[in-house]
Amino acid sequence: MAPLPQLKPPLPETWRNAPIGVAPPTTDLHGWWQALGDPELNALIDRALQGNLDVAQAAERMRAARLLNRHAHDGYLPSLHGRTNDVIDPDTTASYFVVGFDALWELPLFGAWQSTGRISQGQLDGASAALRGAQVSLVAEVSRRWIELRSAQRQAQLLTAIRDAQQEKLRLLQVREQLKLVPPQEVARAQAELARAQAALADPEQVINSSAQQLAVLVGQNEPDPQWLQPGTQPQLGEWQLTSAPADMLRARPEIQSAEADVLRAAGELGMSRAEIYPHIGLGASLQWSSNIASNYRVHTGEAIFSYGPIIDIPLFDWGQRVANAHAKDHELRAAVLAYRQAVLQGVAEAETAMGDLEQLRGRETASQQAAQALQTSMAALHKRAELNLGSNLDVQDGLIEGHRAELEVVGAVAARDLAYVALYKALGGASMPVPALPPSAD
Repeated sequence: MAPLPQLKPPLPETWRNAPIGVAPPTTDLHGWWQALGDPELNALIDRALQGNLDVAQAAERMRAARLLNRHAHDGYLPSLHGRTNDVIDPDTTASYFVVGFDALWELPLFGAWQSTGRISQGQLDGASAALRGAQVSLVAEVSRRWIELRSAQRQAQLLTAIRDAQQEKLRLLQVREQLKLVPPQEVARAQAELARAQAALADPEQVINSSAQQLAVLVGQNEPDPQWLQPGTQPQLGEWQLTSAPADMLRARPEIQSAEADVLRAAGELGMSRAEIYPHIGLGASLQWSSNIASNYRVHTGEAIFSYGPIIDIPLFDWGQRVANAHAKDHELRAAVLAYRQAVLQGVAEAETAMGDLEQLRGRETASQQAAQALQTSMAALHKRAELNLGSNLDVQDGLIEGHRAELEVVGAVAARDLAYVALYKALGGASMPVPALPPSAD
């Protein structure tokens, strides 16, 4: 039997891009998306895990691989074949009806039994990794689309408010132009700003439409739910901070699990190719019974022949080809190990990048919120001055526009941090899926 390589992934002891004080213990990240604080998203993910067609396909393949794995060694059980035949003698004086039974039991020697098990287990592990990959991708995609949907709806509200403020500003400037208090250039500039504000509304509307439609596909239905198209609260992490980064959870990445399954399957195929170099040894038995049915059109007494003994199949002329195939499988096993190491390195790189992005975006969100709060204070002062007739409504509209644009920055920063959070946990392998792990079968 071919030796199974020891897979020791080069996982980091500490993360370079993690916040100070973050340790890498193993932790349960079940339901990590709940940190976004959105009950609608939680319910939507539960629906998607049960209704998504990609996950359902992967689950059926998983069931198929599981059934085949239970019978992986059935090929080495004794087999019995029955046959009948009518044999006509060339001189046409006799015709025989032959009934026979052949039994064969090939012994799984030279590591064939263990290698067959490895191949089957590798196929099962590969199907399991594919199912997990479909689940992790589904949860991440549903979270991403929902974040984009709610963020775009909030952006549409703010852009509508900016457009309305631009309309009021244009009206005020037109009045001033009639009073010869402002030049026509000011009015033309306000008209251009209003047109740009109106055009800016197209972007979030496109995102709303595409995100809602994609969510319908992810859940496994034809049309989006009507309530999705109603503006709702934007998901946000709030005060959440990364407190633990489980480096060993990288092994739960579907890509790494699939690479491990490929190594196991390649080791099994190498073992089988080595077993093919040696003779096939088994036990066989045969029973044949014949009867002459042509003589005088009557059935005469039949005769039975029984034989048994060892069966040996020795490779001779194709032995060199079998040896070459074994060497080729050895190289394929080495390639599978290298692919596993590459999958680990890719996982580490993605996790490090996601951690760095998440930490940077937390600072951006905080700064944008501080700027919006400062503009709100300024806006309150403008309203007070307008009430005291110390300022004009035109200044109030300018303040409103500037304040709404600051809120747009906050919405964008919150959405970017949310998406970085989703990317981080996808890079770390997602999380343990809710029970049941397998959606119900179509049967």
